[in-house]
Amino acid sequence: MDEATPILLVGCGKMGGAMLAGWRDRGVGADAIFAVEPSAELADTIRASHGITVVATPEALPGDLRPATVVLAVKPQMMDGAIAAYGRYAAAGALMLSIAAGKTIAYFEKHLGQGAAIVRSMPNTPAAVGRGITALAANRHVSPAQRGAAEKLLAAVGETVWLDDESMLDAVTAVSGGGPAYVFLLIETLAKAGIASGLPEDVAMRLARATVTGSGELARRSDESAEQLRRNVTSPGGTTLEALKVLMADDAIQPLFDRAIAAATARSRELAG
Repeated sequence: MDEATPILLVGCGKMGGAMLAGWRDRGVGADAIFAVEPSAELADTIRASHGITVVATPEALPGDLRPATVVLAVKPQMMDGAIAAYGRYAAAGALMLSIAAGKTIAYFEKHLGQGAAIVRSMPNTPAAVGRGITALAANRHVSPAQRGAAEKLLAAVGETVWLDDESMLDAVTAVSGGGPAYVFLLIETLAKAGIASGLPEDVAMRLARATVTGSGELARRSDESAEQLRRNVTSPGGTTLEALKVLMADDAIQPLFDRAIAAATARSRELAG
C-alpha cells in the first residue's frame, strides 16, 4: 500500500476503525497512519490497539505531515464542520477518499477545490468482520495510481467494485448499504415463522441465524449462481417447493423488494440533492 501512505484517517468510529484494523492486519506500519478523533476515550483505545498517532483536532497534526491519502470517515451530518480543515492536503495533491453517505463528489469539489482528487465510496457494515463490499466512483482528477490506492485501502475490509457513473451510488446505497438490515430482518422473520409453527423461540432463532449465515458463506464460496443454489435445495414435490410457491408468487417477495429498493434509492437521491 505504499502509494496510499502516509494515510490520514478522519474519524475512528465503527467503519473508520474497521478500515484501520484491516490496514494494520495487511502490514501498514503504525508510523504511516495518522488519525483525527475528538473522542478521548476512543482515541485512547485506538492508540492502545494500533500504536498510531491520534489527535483530537486537525490543528494538532504534525505541521510537516503530507498524507498521500485522506480518508474522510466522519458522519455525513458532521462533514460541513470538518471538511474545511483538510483543504490544504487536497491542494497538495492528496487523494481525498470519502465513505460518508450522501455527500457527492460535487460537494467535495465545492469545499476542497475543483482540482481535488476525490473518490466517493459506499462500504457496508460487514466490513467490521472483513466481509464488506464497497462501491467506488472517482472524479477526473484521480490518477490511476490513486485509484489503485483507494481500492487497496478498501479491499482491506472486503470486496470492491468501481462504478463509471456516480449516480449509481444511490442504488448501491439501497442494495448493499442497507442490505445487511434486510438480511437481519430475514433472520427475524424466519425465526418468527418457526415460532408460529411450534418451535421454541431460542431454537427458532438459532436455526434461522445459522441457516442465513451458513447459506451466505455457501454462496460466497460457490461458483454456482444464486438461482442454481436455490434449485439445488429444492426437491420436486418437496417441502421447500411448497414454500417457494408462496415466496415466488407474482405478488410476493420480488415486487416487495423492487418497491423497497426503489424507495431507498429515491431517499438516497433526496439526501444527496
